[in-house]
Amino acid sequence: MTETTRPRHQTPGPLEDVVLGVDTHKDIHVAAVITMTGSLLDTRSFPTTEDGYRQLLAWASAFGRLQRAGVECTGSYGAALTRYLHREGITVTEVNQPDKDTRRRRGKTDAIDAAAAAQAVLSGRATATAKTGDGPVEAIRMFKMAKVSPTKSRSQAVNQLKAVLVAADPALREALTGLSNSKLIRKCSELEAADDTAPAVAARHTLRARADRQRGEPLATRRAQVPVIT
Repeated sequence: MTETTRPRHQTPGPLEDVVLGVDTHKDIHVAAVITMTGSLLDTRSFPTTEDGYRQLLAWASAFGRLQRAGVECTGSYGAALTRYLHREGITVTEVNQPDKDTRRRRGKTDAIDAAAAAQAVLSGRATATAKTGDGPVEAIRMFKMAKVSPTKSRSQAVNQLKAVLVAADPALREALTGLSNSKLIRKCSELEAADDTAPAVAARHTLRARADRQRGEPLATRRAQVPVIT
């Protein structure tokens, strides 16, 4: 649901330029519209949905000719809104959040931050054009994330296995020394419970459980083999 407020100033003519400012959040965006002289016209909040973006643009455009917008967090919370505004022909400028001293002087509310974003564009303080986020660079970034995440997880798993082996009994440690990472994970997954001292039993179970998680195998099938250490 949008949050409505009464216009605080006289609405300009339909051909007069206005500037939009947006303070972005996860679930709502708070928008403000100002005139070319810096007068605040109105503020309103909109949900971060496709319909919410349409409502935001229609609301802002009703005040005059909208060609520029200042948006906070264009790479995260404001990314989807930035793409939408770009597609609608609006030039979006990335606006950094004000520093703490500035916020203390003028107060801190979402509406104030939204108006400050518009003022930053109007004054020229904010000049960096926001990335569109819809081209091949963004696609490559997503693919890289998908690749790096499992690679990082695998590296962490191998490091954990090797950390357990450092303190394991010599026989177990020597049996798993010198293996490649893939062979180490496979060998650890194949470890069986042994009638041994408590630390040795714990080491085998830990190695096997961590290797199973890395290989994506369900642990439920091995629950019957979980050792009971007394």
